[in-house]
Amino acid sequence: MSEIKDGLLYTKEDEWILVADGIATIGVTDYAQNSLSDIVYLELPSEGDSFDAEDTFGVVESVKAAADLFMPLSGEVTAVNEDLIDTPESLNSAPYDSWLIKVKLSDASQVDGLMDAAAYKAYLDSRD
Repeated sequence: MSEIKDGLLYTKEDEWILVADGIATIGVTDYAQNSLSDIVYLELPSEGDSFDAEDTFGVVESVKAAADLFMPLSGEVTAVNEDLIDTPESLNSAPYDSWLIKVKLSDASQVDGLMDAAAYKAYLDSRD
């Protein structure tokens, strides 16, 4: 069973989001890291890059597969977790402590389209 943390928002692409003061912190869920297995490479955007919701903003690669990372909310990248690029395996051991990027939201109403923990759990249960 994958860990799902209360207080976070989730996407169908298995990303978690924490929104505070117009800034979204984005990472990959426990379900995603478990599905990928041993993560060996991570490609992330640069600070200042802007994306629309659903744009591809990076890639995560494991020994099993490569997966695109999709932007859950439109905005501008304000921070990139550079340490994670050097140690991508941290996503396996601590997915909720290993944020990928922080984004200044350009349309806060998009948050309404994300799932809370209960909805994400129901979504995962429907996939199995």
